[in-house]
Amino acid sequence: MAYDEPAADRVRALLETRDGYSERKMFGGLCFMLYGNMCCGLVGSDLMLRLGPEAAAAALEEPHVREMDFTGRAMRSMVYVDPAGYASDADLQRWLDRAAAFAATLPPKR
Repeated sequence: MAYDEPAADRVRALLETRDGYSERKMFGGLCFMLYGNMCCGLVGSDLMLRLGPEAAAAALEEPHVREMDFTGRAMRSMVYVDPAGYASDADLQRWLDRAAAFAATLPPKR
């Protein structure tokens, strides 16, 4: 599955100045990493966020958010956000900040 290139450019512009930033193709899309830990990504035009189990459960109460069920089984710490949920730069920044905050709690990978 391809990913939305313009959306990837928007995410990249907001994350690439952070320490430990890298990208990797995963999940049939593009993932953005911080210190080797997945922070977020794009699968098609959906923004994929790694928020941790509690924050992901809370995010499901927000509009345009659904469980990440890539394998047919919900991944408790991750969610998808439809394009309408990150259409504005402020909304995208808010989601990325939440995902980056979770990634910062994880030990760096080599």
